[in-house]
Order: sequence, then C-alpha cells, then structure tokens
Amino acid sequence: MERFDYNLFRVLAAVHDTGNVSRAAHLLGMSQPAVSMALAKLRKQFNDPLFVRTAHGMDATPLGRQLGARAQALVILAEQGLRHDAIFDASSFRGTFTITLSDVGEMVFVPRLLEQIRQRAPMASLRSVAASPRDTETGLENGSIDLAVGYFPDLKGRLLLQQRLFTHYFLCIARADHPIAGETLTMAQFLACEHAVVQAESRTQELFERFLSRKSIERRIALHTPHFMSLPFIVARSDLIATVPHALALGYTRSFENLKLMRPELALPRFDLRQHWHKRFNNDPKCRWLRSLVSELFNDQEDEWVETAKPAAKGNGRTTAAGKNRVARTGAAPRKAAGAATRQNLETRSRISSP
Repeated sequence: MERFDYNLFRVLAAVHDTGNVSRAAHLLGMSQPAVSMALAKLRKQFNDPLFVRTAHGMDATPLGRQLGARAQALVILAEQGLRHDAIFDASSFRGTFTITLSDVGEMVFVPRLLEQIRQRAPMASLRSVAASPRDTETGLENGSIDLAVGYFPDLKGRLLLQQRLFTHYFLCIARADHPIAGETLTMAQFLACEHAVVQAESRTQELFERFLSRKSIERRIALHTPHFMSLPFIVARSDLIATVPHALALGYTRSFENLKLMRPELALPRFDLRQHWHKRFNNDPKCRWLRSLVSELFNDQEDEWVETAKPAAKGNGRTTAAGKNRVARTGAAPRKAAGAATRQNLETRSRISSP
C-alpha cells in the first residue's frame, strides 16, 4: 500500500468518534466538503464504504469500526507524544480557562476557584460561559470549553468523561420572623405556605419540580420568577417560602440576616455535581491541571457548602447575625495528605454511555 497520509487518520478517527461528518469537520477545524473528500479517498483506498448514512448518523461498517478504532488510538498516541512530557507552568500561563456553569453553579464554584487561580496562575483569566447541552458538548469537543462543572444530566456523549465532585440537596428559605417558627416545615405547613418558584434554565430546579410532580404535590404558588438573584429580597419582605439548592440557600442566609433556612419533611432528591471533559483533552497538560485543581477544591471532604451545628432554638426561632445558619468553610491546609488521597480516589473517570 502507498504511504498513508496522517491527516486521513485524523479524519477517519473523527468520523468514527462523532458518527457525523459535520461534527467531525467542526472537531478537526476543516470544512465539511474537505472531510467528505478525505472520506472518499479512504473508501477508495480500502475499497470499502467504511461509514454508511443511517437515521442515527454515520454508522461504521465492520472494517470501518476496526480501522476507526485503530486510527483513534494512533491519533491519541501521536497527540500524547507531542505533549505527554510537557509540564504545564501555571505561574507563567497567560491564557484563559473556560468553564460552563449554571448561575447557581457560578456561586458554588467560581469564588473559590478564582481565588486559587489568582494565587497559582496569576497571569491567567477565568471565563464562565452559559451554553446549551449541545453547544457545551461541541465546545468540549473543539476545546473552546475546557470543563463543564455542575449538574449536567444531558451531557451523554460517548467521548465525554466525567468525575463526581460532591452531592448536594434542597432547602427552603423564609424570612427570619416568618409566622412558622423554627427550622422545620411539616408537610401540612409546606402545602399551606405560599411559594416563590424560580423558573430558570436550571436543571437542578427542574429536578425538584419533577419530584413534586411524581409525588402529586401541588403548592400554593404566589410568584413565578426567572431569576434567582431577586429571590432573597422578595422572600425577606413577605411570608413566601422558596425551595432552592442548599448551597444557594446557605449563601442567601449568610448574606441576609433576616432570612432563615427551613427543612421540609420531604424526602427531597439529591443530585451529584460533576466535572465533564472530552476524551480528546484527557492528557492535555492545561486541562489536566485545571481538572486537578477542581477536584482538589471541590469534593466531599472539602465542600464549603455545609450546614454548621446549630444551637438549641430559643424564643421564636429567629436567626441572628451570630446565629444559626452560617456557612462553614473547611480549611484545606490541615488536610493536604487527606486531600491527596481524595484526589487519587476521585480520578476514577467513567465513560458516559450514549442514550
């Protein structure tokens, strides 16, 4: 056989990985006609269709599967050979780390992540973007997005890798002198209260709403709003309660002295927060450094969004500035040894199966 063009290996691997000529072209930074032309050369060279168009995309023939898997391995090996020994020098890095987050995720992850990036990579910048699941997957594929961090149940591409960070849950917030004293809501109280409901592009809120629907629980909704930002101001001046991810609730009560946490007597769903990246960048020094930092800062042992021990309730159960619902940030310095073990345990990456 005549000498094989390495670029054809790249095309073969990309079409095999994505199952789509357009996405393969985007991944490679090529035009779609150029990819189609390369595919035609491959078909002629191997005297086989290699990929056939179906309702699900481009399905590989038996030879296409065999060659595609080998091409993928060779391309990865070639990329690793170019940068495997490269050391990422964060202290001199002048580029941008780009992550996609929800608005709730920004509050949970960005403050601490930015703090550490400023210390370890002082000349770098952090960019947070909002993107649809499709755009997020495309961005992870082409490298315009380094990581997706948070609750992203729609990221199911077979070339996406993931790592669980920690598990969060839901709490209610109410004004500190709410007619219902204390910090527990019975089912009857939960149903009797008027609620403020956030209808945002947040999959965590969707998770909570689906839970209520499955349980046939109907609240008395007094307010629908698309914004989390206005919620504490509204709740603090009314008898409304709102159910939100607990990190958001803790953040609100830390910033607003006239708000308190309330825990409904419901088996509310929990959700895992994860970081997601593309297999293509699994060994990229920059992405490895960023993933390592995220897993170091955000895990079960280092989760700063935890409820502190609460003193015995007094009087009408109002929350004071020195009182109950503060956020305790766990110091990382005394736990370096444990943190290293945690990072090692957390580096178990699981491939997400295609739907």
